[in-house]
Amino acid sequence: MTRIDLSSLIKAYDVRGTVPDQLSPDVAHAIGAAFARVVVLPEASGAPAAVVGHDMRDSGPELVAAFTRGLTDAGVDVTLVGLCSTDGLYYASGALGVPGAMFTASHNPAVYNGIKLCRAGARPVGQDTGLTQVRELAGDYLGDGLPAAADEESRGTATERDMLADYSGFLRSLVDLSGIRPLKVVVDAGNGMGGHTVPAVLGTGAGLPALPLDVVPLYFELDGTFPNHEANPLEPANLRDLQAAVVEHDADLGLAFDGDADRCFVVDEHGDPVSPSAITALVGLREVAKELAADPDAKPVVIHNLITSRAVPDLLRAAGAETVRTRVGHSFIKAQMAEHQAVFGGEHSAHYYFRDFFFADTGMLAAMHVLAALGAQPHPLSALADAYQPYVASGEINSTVADVPAARERVVEAYVEQQGAGPVEVDELDGLTVSHWDGQHPQWWFNLRASNTEPLLRLNVEAADHDIMEKVRDDVLSLVRAQGGTTEGAQR
Repeated sequence: MTRIDLSSLIKAYDVRGTVPDQLSPDVAHAIGAAFARVVVLPEASGAPAAVVGHDMRDSGPELVAAFTRGLTDAGVDVTLVGLCSTDGLYYASGALGVPGAMFTASHNPAVYNGIKLCRAGARPVGQDTGLTQVRELAGDYLGDGLPAAADEESRGTATERDMLADYSGFLRSLVDLSGIRPLKVVVDAGNGMGGHTVPAVLGTGAGLPALPLDVVPLYFELDGTFPNHEANPLEPANLRDLQAAVVEHDADLGLAFDGDADRCFVVDEHGDPVSPSAITALVGLREVAKELAADPDAKPVVIHNLITSRAVPDLLRAAGAETVRTRVGHSFIKAQMAEHQAVFGGEHSAHYYFRDFFFADTGMLAAMHVLAALGAQPHPLSALADAYQPYVASGEINSTVADVPAARERVVEAYVEQQGAGPVEVDELDGLTVSHWDGQHPQWWFNLRASNTEPLLRLNVEAADHDIMEKVRDDVLSLVRAQGGTTEGAQR
């Protein structure tokens, strides 16, 4: 057998690469055929079926057609939902109860495309839950040829279905915005799929009643070349237009979505970013309160990754929730969400997960919670957010180093072996986390993680005050860069 190596295209969590040299229609066809046999056919209790959608990239329709052919040739009936956000595809998978595939490369440049795969009910497909087998089987098909297509009678069908209105109505059923005070909100869609979903969910584009929202649109035109700025709000430069527009329009807040609109970032009425940790606490408290209102004896669980602020578990535990700390990465959060039947989960990267949304992530639903919380009280967002971000964080700082293990060892020697900073707690759940926090002063912690794909170390620091944060940040960076490493800017 001759297997084509697809490891540079199919990675731990999804498929992503340049078009057409890495991801061509032939490759998409092989991946579709492999997905059918690894995931769709084994899961099917009746007629095998799947749902497929795509974002606004020009390469999407051709790749979807090839991928769909791999499914239908294997006897799978495919529902094509066309243009959608990633959480729109998760909704379709959950509502229809079938596996799904979303063609997107999120915020990557126009030359990229990719596929996010899921099992029925939007359950993730990652390296330990089928993606490795999909990669190997697709590589076999590319090397030795695809299996023969089913005969005409057994071949699957492809049917188009617009599910935007269903998706919008479902989200509206989870958060009622009809009674909030009027709010002006600037939304930067970054020429991504937010320009498709925001008018439907927050406006009347899907035939739903008008909400007390005055939406000021920025870059709603769908354009996979991203002519205005990269659709990655994690980078501070990509928030500048939104920040300026919020101030210019005297808006109550601003929302920024990434390319496939599964992440949402928030800025307050001054244009200042509200940290994803603060949003995690705000939304988590709302979900916990809803659970306890329905059952006072419940013990709601909220998941957070280890980079989120210490304010998140502090506030949620005080409200009666259990919190579970997990590694960085959506597959880990989704696994923990399902295992603990958690009501909510949040990441520092602005991915937000909801039990009521098939345990999947949706930036739109998180945005609706923020609008509901703000609109239910008279104070500005800056005052509301202050309660959820009492500590000072560095943001994620990436350092390029020649020898990652040696740089890490210098930090271990200074903070763990010598105990020069006093007694600390250490864990290695995901990288190295050193904490001088519980009952100790000054309060600080940091996490140092190696990139899986580049010679990078990622540093996150949090402290009870700004001076301590800066001192710990600078001390750790000096150790990391002692042998000539360079540091990139913080992502706040």
